Amino acid sequence: MARQKLGQHFLADLAWRKKILATLGIAHGEKWVEIGPGHGEMTELLARAGARVTAIETDARLAEGLQRNAAEWGDVEIIRGDVLETDFAGVATGERFRVYGNLPYYITSPILRRMFQAAERIDAIHIVIQLEVAERIVARPGRREYAYLSALCQYFAQPEMVMKIPAGAFRPPPKVTSALVKMTLPGERAKLGVGEDSAFLEFLQACFAQKRKTLRNNLRAVATAGRVEMALGSCGIGANARAEELGLREFAEVYRGIAE
Repeated sequence: MARQKLGQHFLADLAWRKKILATLGIAHGEKWVEIGPGHGEMTELLARAGARVTAIETDARLAEGLQRNAAEWGDVEIIRGDVLETDFAGVATGERFRVYGNLPYYITSPILRRMFQAAERIDAIHIVIQLEVAERIVARPGRREYAYLSALCQYFAQPEMVMKIPAGAFRPPPKVTSALVKMTLPGERAKLGVGEDSAFLEFLQACFAQKRKTLRNNLRAVATAGRVEMALGSCGIGANARAEELGLREFAEVYRGIAE
């Protein structure tokens, strides 16, 4: 049985699992880290396709079942633990790797932030998430869905919507439609040269703090009004601009302008 408090919705439909597998492009011997393997619905397919899989499962009951079956599937290691406490850079023992995960919808953003801490080692992230969150991740500036999560993911990766997945593909079925999103690393980060990631991401959070407010008003939390207006003006950004109108390159210019 699924545990509601863990947000468990298992990808029970084999046809949909095979559709997802066909998009992953697994190379023989490639290292994959799987988040939330459940009963091994995708773990087995990943391993039989030639991947070397390290699967992280927080549910002790499921982890025990996975351990019993892992040897039959191929090169599979099961780690019993909380993904939000996992050191992704240490999981793959120095190798580059790719990630697959059927993520609990209520902690999608924290899991992504945790993974991005190991961005230097990850080639791509493939995640099944709520469609609404997927649309936010891939949204471009000027779209209503564009928000801090969009900027965060596009800073580290190049996200794209691969497919929508109906609720009926899962057991128990969620109340929403899901989607498979692929994020190829690196993203804009490599081109922006903003220095320390944490400081720039805090700046981005301030920019998006209140969507109804202008960028100028939101940034008064991090700098004086005069410095903000000078930075916006030097970047050619109007006083009434809002965060959802700016791309990462423009954010980086404003960030440097305020710092200077």
